[in-house]
Amino acid sequence: MKKIPVASAAAALLLTAASLFPPGCNQPASTTKADTAATPKTLSHAEMVERGKYIVTAAACNDCHSPKIFTPMGPIPDSTKSLSGHPANSPNMPIDKKVLKPGEWILIGPDLTSFVGPFGASYGANLTPDSATGLGAWTEDIFIKTLRTGKHLGQDGGRPILPPMPWRNISQYTDQDLKSIFAYLQALPPISNKVPAPLTPDDIAKMK
Repeated sequence: MKKIPVASAAAALLLTAASLFPPGCNQPASTTKADTAATPKTLSHAEMVERGKYIVTAAACNDCHSPKIFTPMGPIPDSTKSLSGHPANSPNMPIDKKVLKPGEWILIGPDLTSFVGPFGASYGANLTPDSATGLGAWTEDIFIKTLRTGKHLGQDGGRPILPPMPWRNISQYTDQDLKSIFAYLQALPPISNKVPAPLTPDDIAKMK
């Protein structure tokens, strides 16, 4: 019989044991998981304003909330009236009352700040911090509640925010995002522009 050196036999035994019992297999399973949720960074006011500007721009809020300048390439937001809402002095356009019926086309005003459909008529709000006609008198809490609930001023009995405002999407933003948006809007130059109140379908039906 061929003799096997003791050292070789010991090494072979160790390799066999390692294959049968991998490292850690006899160790108790960890009963805790690492907290992988990232803690939001505390932003300075300047950082919140900058982030709010980024979100408002990316979400195309100017499309419905800013008056337009018409160019050969189509309408673009008027930077001198940014986010000031549907112009108060805009003439009322004729309304085909057929659009009040579901399934019909929705009417959009010339500068994309007014809309008519089965929901009635809605106008892009003045989001600047003007205290009389914009958000100047709003608090951060009112702003967030409004976008979380889809109710004007965030009140239980408040009127609903009408289409095309995508408040259901925006309601999913984090508190930090909504606070950043509010900080940015409050940093805008205040513009006095009293946007018309929305109209119900009945209001429009009674119009001559």
